Amino acid sequence: MECRDKCGACCIVPSISSALPKMKEGKPGGVPCPHLTSDYKCEIFDSPERPGVCAGFTPEHTFCGNNRDEAIEILAQLQGLSTWKHL
Repeated sequence: MECRDKCGACCIVPSISSALPKMKEGKPGGVPCPHLTSDYKCEIFDSPERPGVCAGFTPEHTFCGNNRDEAIEILAQLQGLSTWKHL
């Protein structure tokens, strides 16, 4: 499976405990990564500054579902977020 265009669910829903170049304390769940561009791509995708947790996340139907809404719902449930419909 490859990443969907204009999805970005994995860059919005999960929390990231490691430091990011623009968020030294990490990223809370449900908050868009500051490196997520307006077309839902990662601006540090090929950078050594990209956290290992991000580099290790690969698209799989189990987590990404059939569309962006399903991906957000699945990841939000795994993250324990109850306000996923607002993401």
